[in-house]
Amino acid sequence: MIVILATVALTGCSAVSESRFNPLNWFGSSQPDPAAMNPAESATNPLIPARRISLFRSNQPAAFAGRPIADITELLIERRPGGAIIRATGQASRVGPFDVRLMVDETASTKGTLVFDMRALQQAGPRNTGPLARQVTVARWITDQDLRGIRSITVRGANTARTVRR
Repeated sequence: MIVILATVALTGCSAVSESRFNPLNWFGSSQPDPAAMNPAESATNPLIPARRISLFRSNQPAAFAGRPIADITELLIERRPGGAIIRATGQASRVGPFDVRLMVDETASTKGTLVFDMRALQQAGPRNTGPLARQVTVARWITDQDLRGIRSITVRGANTARTVRR
């Protein structure tokens, strides 16, 4: 009798695990979208400071001068207690991207949509290398308060974007 009850209970769990009532299924798999972003290319080297260090200079942080990653290849939203982790993987057009960030685009984000730009500092390097030498992954924590009312999350690169919807 106990074996029969356990079997019936466990078969019911498989239906709930694939339903929309399960919070782990709120974000589905990502879909490719064309990116409408036009990156401003800069000929300056990000490793060389543009101005001299001075005693009288303010300590205001400079704006991040990263360039958009060429292609977004993967976007995952991992639910955690208190929020979610947005994890994006992309391929740069050149070898050696570093200091990769997901930056919120306030102008493109709406009440129900969060839009991020995946940017990195990049050096002028070779372009015709293997894809693994140009691949980068970045993650960002978003709280439940920030996710309230959000129905889709988009991460954009220079050529492509990926979107995840609830």
